[in-house]
Amino acid sequence: MLLKRKENWSISENDITAEKDFNNRRFLLKSISLSTAIPFVLSFPSLAFSDQNYNYSPNINKKYILNRKITKKEIATTYTNFYEFGSNKNIWRKASKLITDPWQIEIGGLINKPMKLDVKDLLKLMGNEEERIYRFRCVEAWSMTIPWLGFPLSKLVKFVEPKKEAKYIMFETFYNPDVAPGQKQRWYPWPYKEGITVDEGLNDLTFLATGIYGKDLPNQNGSPIRLVLPWKYGFKSIKSIVKITFVHE
Repeated sequence: MLLKRKENWSISENDITAEKDFNNRRFLLKSISLSTAIPFVLSFPSLAFSDQNYNYSPNINKKYILNRKITKKEIATTYTNFYEFGSNKNIWRKASKLITDPWQIEIGGLINKPMKLDVKDLLKLMGNEEERIYRFRCVEAWSMTIPWLGFPLSKLVKFVEPKKEAKYIMFETFYNPDVAPGQKQRWYPWPYKEGITVDEGLNDLTFLATGIYGKDLPNQNGSPIRLVLPWKYGFKSIKSIVKITFVHE
């Protein structure tokens, strides 16, 4: 008699998502976001989602002002993803332990002007910061409208003079498991790395943010410097950058 043994990795057909449900996944995501948003609103009874009182910085770039209400600062700085400090949203207390001053950043790879310097010196090289209002979208189906302070990445790309072989820009965040308990988990090969093409780096929308709501970035939002890519999901906008490397592949 032939016995069919079920492997421990296999699943039954009953557990497979129905094709019609998969094809209607946008409706499903919308439903989930609405159901999770309700308790979130109730947990902040004194706060509105939009900030009617925020005044634009004197350095506002008028090319990047949205016809959307700006998200409340209290929400944007407490409802954040930063898996280095944990998988829940409310990680700002843990993130406060990260020392971000001084902060060394290394820029190298296939460029003519490699450098290693403090982020404050980098800001002096790049000149005046500007403010941009961008929509920030998460793959989890929530979004915010944020006023960022910083400078376009294209300014840095042009300054370091990439070589012809450079096709991509790789970013790397800090690594300190003693401060960031999430980095002790084995589900990801820390430190976190992210990449974009050099052409994307030269796109004027691509932004290196050092501030938010007219002030320096809080740790939970990626202090002291992070990437902001408004046309991509939030996880591409890597936080607390320590290394930028121009590579061929």
